[in-house]
Amino acid sequence: MPAVQKGQQVALHIERIAHGGEGIALDDGKVVFVRGGLPGDDLVAEITESKKSFARGRALRIDTPSPMRVAERCPAAAAGGGCCDFGIVDPARELELKRSILEDQLRRLSRLEAFPEIEAIDLEPSSGWRTRVRLGVDKQGHAGTRKSESNEIVTDRACTQAVDGLLDGIVGEGAREFTPGSEVVVVRDDEGARHVVEVRRAPRGRRNEKVTKVVEGSGLAAQTVGGVRFELPAASFWQAHIKAPEAYSRLIAEWISQAEISPRRGDHAVGWDLYGGVGAFAPAILEGLGTGSLVHSVETSPQAAKAGRKAFSAAAAGGLADRVVFHSSTVEGALDQLPEADVVVLDPPRVGAGAAVIEAVAASGPQAVIHIGCDPATFARDARTWTERGYELERLALFNAFPGTHHMEAVGLFRPAQS
Repeated sequence: MPAVQKGQQVALHIERIAHGGEGIALDDGKVVFVRGGLPGDDLVAEITESKKSFARGRALRIDTPSPMRVAERCPAAAAGGGCCDFGIVDPARELELKRSILEDQLRRLSRLEAFPEIEAIDLEPSSGWRTRVRLGVDKQGHAGTRKSESNEIVTDRACTQAVDGLLDGIVGEGAREFTPGSEVVVVRDDEGARHVVEVRRAPRGRRNEKVTKVVEGSGLAAQTVGGVRFELPAASFWQAHIKAPEAYSRLIAEWISQAEISPRRGDHAVGWDLYGGVGAFAPAILEGLGTGSLVHSVETSPQAAKAGRKAFSAAAAGGLADRVVFHSSTVEGALDQLPEADVVVLDPPRVGAGAAVIEAVAASGPQAVIHIGCDPATFARDARTWTERGYELERLALFNAFPGTHHMEAVGLFRPAQS
């Protein structure tokens, strides 16, 4: 039979899930990635792309549903919004599905012969968890969720990810109007205040944090973690899930304290917090390292570094003032300016840390590295580089920190290999 062609409708059985959330089927030996397909589905898909070695399609009709399939839980996604691609997954099965994705990426890309058992952690709640939302604005000034692979915007239905009340008056009937073509960032901070700001739309795959208009609130979101109160611009990065900052911090402090670090420079241990933002993980690093320790935080955004300096200078009551040094720089540009680190925590962007950064960090010889990755493929590639540079993956955690979506957070503890 001829290979599947674009526009063709074909009956398929979904065998497993791919990184990115697409179902994987075989048609006469050819791999077909199906958007909207789940393992166990028998479905009819329309082929949207056909290459020599693979094809892509979208599910048109589900004939026999997967055991993990439920009715779409998100009204915005049901209308085509690109927000909740796993809104069709039973929340009780979602962590299992994401574990299989992470395991698959590690097997394929890390070249590890074996890896530790995954410590899988579900962050609750599974809906109403997102404290900050970035929305598109259409030509009429209405805000909403962008459709998948499109510039169209769903303006009449709100996504179920948002915490209760976050999008009231922002999306849906009777909502206020915004500058056409802009983006709107809506944040509920830890003190209950809502901040609504406009930013210019950035090119696809990038984000703009420069606020052009404050619509509601002060525009400065108050966030507290590890006993430190941060004030940061509403459009700046902060973990989206309401429970994520504390959950990640607990893990970091626990893993460092259990690593039994011996300071290399006198009695005081030193930690690096790379891609550190405002320094949200610095209190956890200090807690894990113990009395007298210091943290050097590296962040390319001057705004974030400034907010971090201000927060820690006001944290004298907790004994944290003067224990965190901020460097407003790229990680690559700062590494040769930092004192030797006993522990390194790095939380790179979705593209990963990359070989150059990992090689430089490994060459400095930290006793423990905690690597956080929001993309399982780049995390696996970075894990391969760590092992090639003399480190081994000792512990591995998976956080379901983005319920209803294919996204996840992987965290690995790397230690010098015992040879």
